[in-house]
Amino acid sequence: MTVPVIELSGVSRRYDDGPPALREVSLTVRRGEAVAILGPSGSGKSTLLNLIAGLDRPDAGTVTVDGVRVDLLGEAGSALHRRSRIGMVFQFFNLLDDLTVTENVVLPARLAGTARGEAERRAAELLELLGVARHARAHPGRLSGGERQRVAVARALMNRPALLLADEPTGALDTAAGQDVSELLAALGAEGQTVVLVTHDLALARSCTRRTVRIADGRITEDLPTGTGAPEAVR
Repeated sequence: MTVPVIELSGVSRRYDDGPPALREVSLTVRRGEAVAILGPSGSGKSTLLNLIAGLDRPDAGTVTVDGVRVDLLGEAGSALHRRSRIGMVFQFFNLLDDLTVTENVVLPARLAGTARGEAERRAAELLELLGVARHARAHPGRLSGGERQRVAVARALMNRPALLLADEPTGALDTAAGQDVSELLAALGAEGQTVVLVTHDLALARSCTRRTVRIADGRITEDLPTGTGAPEAVR
């Protein structure tokens, strides 16, 4: 049986005096799985992603990612763990407009201490594989939304993470660009990259993951197989 990349056991989280954002959630994601976390706004899916990423701490339960208890890490330890083991893709890209595409992509590797030449070779390889190599010297503001999201995926993959987290990655894109990014995520999953996609979009979940975990009112209500990935491979 494949080794889990994510293990949550009895995780709960409450903010202030409101109802629990998560209620005793347990979840396992094994290496090579592509999983969608599906739910409406306020369901707890973003809280779940933040706990997996080490951006938040549970009030109860344990969170283990790639063999590390992230719920026990301090702020600096969490940042180092994300840098080396987790790639993150956001709805609004979070690219730095004053840096070129290549400079954005190499940034995680440079922060991790990778030599500039090695980092730039890795960036060039990723940009070529993701179909945006022609924009290597451009600034993000000159790219379309779909192209910027491909650059964001390249940046997320820069340090060869054990886990790729995608938070509503097509939410800011038009239909055509959203389909393009959906096919890219499906291809990554087909190649064995562990992917957790957080979305409210069932069609996106079906197109690029093989398992759907539904969450409502802070609880997992369903955990079932879903669609299959695209055939084109991206490493």
